[in-house]
Amino acid sequence: MIKQKLQDEQIAALKAGEKARLATLRYILAQLKNKEIEKNLPAGEELTDDEAIAVLKKIVKELNESIDTFTKANRPELAAEYQAQLHIITPYLPKEISDEELTKEVQRIIEANKNLSNPKAIIGICMKELKSKADSSRILKILNKISP
Repeated sequence: MIKQKLQDEQIAALKAGEKARLATLRYILAQLKNKEIEKNLPAGEELTDDEAIAVLKKIVKELNESIDTFTKANRPELAAEYQAQLHIITPYLPKEISDEELTKEVQRIIEANKNLSNPKAIIGICMKELKSKADSSRILKILNKISP
């Protein structure tokens, strides 16, 4: 379970005195807890790993947007701070597949669903099947390259 691993890492960071790592892990755990509350999970029940990964991906997306904004605003010290947080979160996410593998998967899905009346439905099918393997922006980019 991802949440348990994060809690163990939080304790280790606390004992080691790693303040930045501790703050980031606490933030992640708070976001996971907020999602559990939002879903009205009974006491003692936790998010599934897929749901936890979705929360982590959302945090990573927000961090990337902040880094981009601070870089454009010529605030390298803030961009570096968010970059450090990103490096702490990234190891908890599953490794994404390569562009070549992603292209093959997208082509396989297109071939399997080529008789659909609505070609835009392919986007939804690809997102549903590949969301755990790659970022949605990468999936869309490859879909745009392949399909007219």
